[in-house]
Amino acid sequence: MPRPVTAAKFSLALLCACAWGTACWADNSNAGTTYKWVDDQGVVHYGDSIPPQYAQKETTLLNKEGVAIGHKDASKSAAELAAEATAQEQLARQKQHDSFLLATYTSVKDIEQLRDERLQQVRGQRIATEQYVASLGERLAALQARAQNFKPYSSRPDAHRMPDDLAEQMVHTLNDIRTQKAALSLSQDQETKTQSQFQADIDRYKELRAAQAAVR
Repeated sequence: MPRPVTAAKFSLALLCACAWGTACWADNSNAGTTYKWVDDQGVVHYGDSIPPQYAQKETTLLNKEGVAIGHKDASKSAAELAAEATAQEQLARQKQHDSFLLATYTSVKDIEQLRDERLQQVRGQRIATEQYVASLGERLAALQARAQNFKPYSSRPDAHRMPDDLAEQMVHTLNDIRTQKAALSLSQDQETKTQSQFQADIDRYKELRAAQAAVR
């Protein structure tokens, strides 16, 4: 006579049967799947496994009907990752600047007013530098006129050697002129850069306001 099956044993047997059935279904669900990849020569390949040398490339998983059921992008190189990070940083900065424009200005006239104030400051500094360079030029001319009385500039036989302080003043003045002319060039570049930056802000502000108006 067969032994009676207790409830505990029956539950355990049922659980094992379900687990075995689930495993079989999982195996059968993956059966017939195919990988699709492209080699270094651009040739498309199909197979039940991917060669190791192509494991990092873009791959598509197909079922037995040839329908794509999975996809893996190709691994990115260090240069690609760096370029992507740079693009993300630029996008974040652009969003931050857009928020600044919309929160700071109420109209294009506000931007133009600030632009004119900044340009006036830059031009004022440039004019002051130009005047200083002109004064240095006059000072240098006066020093050179004095130097004509001394050797080696004077042709008189009784001319004395140029005093050291006069030579130092001439050298110092020449250096000042070079420094101020360089500053003048930077000032001109700054004026051009300021104009370009504000014009870019004006153009972007118009785009943002137009986008807001289109949404409303």
